[in-house]
Amino acid sequence: MSPSPELSVIVPTFNERENVPELVRRLASALSRVDWEVIFVDDDSPDGTAALVRELARKDPRVRVVQRVNRRGLSTACVEGMLASSAPYLAVIDADLQHDERILPDLLAAVRDEGLDVAVGSRYTEGGGTKDWAADRQFVSRFATTLSRLVLKADLKDPMSGFFLLRREVLEEAVHELSGIGFKILLDIFASVPRPLRFREIPYTFRPRQAGESKLDSVVAWEYLIMLLDKSIGRYVPIRFVPFAFIGGIGVLVHMAVLWVVFQAMDRSFVAGQTVATLVAMTSNFFLNNMFTYRDRRLRGWGLLRGWVSFTLACSLGAVANVGIATYLFQSDAAGDIGWVLSALAGIIVGAVWNYAVTSVYTWSKPKAA
Repeated sequence: MSPSPELSVIVPTFNERENVPELVRRLASALSRVDWEVIFVDDDSPDGTAALVRELARKDPRVRVVQRVNRRGLSTACVEGMLASSAPYLAVIDADLQHDERILPDLLAAVRDEGLDVAVGSRYTEGGGTKDWAADRQFVSRFATTLSRLVLKADLKDPMSGFFLLRREVLEEAVHELSGIGFKILLDIFASVPRPLRFREIPYTFRPRQAGESKLDSVVAWEYLIMLLDKSIGRYVPIRFVPFAFIGGIGVLVHMAVLWVVFQAMDRSFVAGQTVATLVAMTSNFFLNNMFTYRDRRLRGWGLLRGWVSFTLACSLGAVANVGIATYLFQSDAAGDIGWVLSALAGIIVGAVWNYAVTSVYTWSKPKAA
């Protein structure tokens, strides 16, 4: 029986079928002197990425696949892939061939032979670069790196790197504290381990994508901000409550705008305006939360209708709790110590917490593991 590999290379994928065979070929060339395996963690790609990896695995036992169903997210894919391995050293690399796999032996040597915890493939240390990047993408990357200083104590030049290698012990120290949000798993690891990590950055030049489409979009940027919030205030407040409350604030503006249109501009009754405004605001809040707050649990198809119904019912009860608490505090405030503003604020907080707690359980319940 052959021993388990020394190095597991974890590759999160979604619609990367065209790049998989070439990546395996390049890994075999770069790691010819290393006992290695590659684990593709595929989020049920519709292009058949997982099926192709299985075909390759039948010919090459170093190739493995973990296919996730009803789960999405680069960070969680990386973690699941690492946990599926028994190797003492774990590397993460993208499937799009933009990372230079030829420095993997250098990353391994730095961790294994120099006693480091992490070795990072860096675009921003001396000798690295971002070939052919447009000025706006360079600015966004640099700005995101600057924001990372809010939660990162290490002097990493490229904390946004998705190309790195670490000891298994580092994963074990971090895994229970990881946010699992978004796509910057390296930053998440550094911010989750309670001690300073010993690391070195090894330069490489970021290459153009060979095939497929980039996954970077505005929602990815949103997830990055949520991850930063989670690592900074997540111990005090459930992190999903922050965007949930923010979207609730947007809902207030939507409500008032619709109320004005129906009640004032269309000259309908206040009751009619209030009813329409409430329904529209609840609906907009539902879809915004489905898109952003619970992006990893997004409802689709008929699930959207079921979710909308449960969300509307929960928020209707939350509105009753809001009014009830506020009215009780205001009417019982004989001495005038609380006032109408604080009474109303207390009602809003109670309603918001109710809405968040109930909808997180019944509307966007956590999917069962496949």
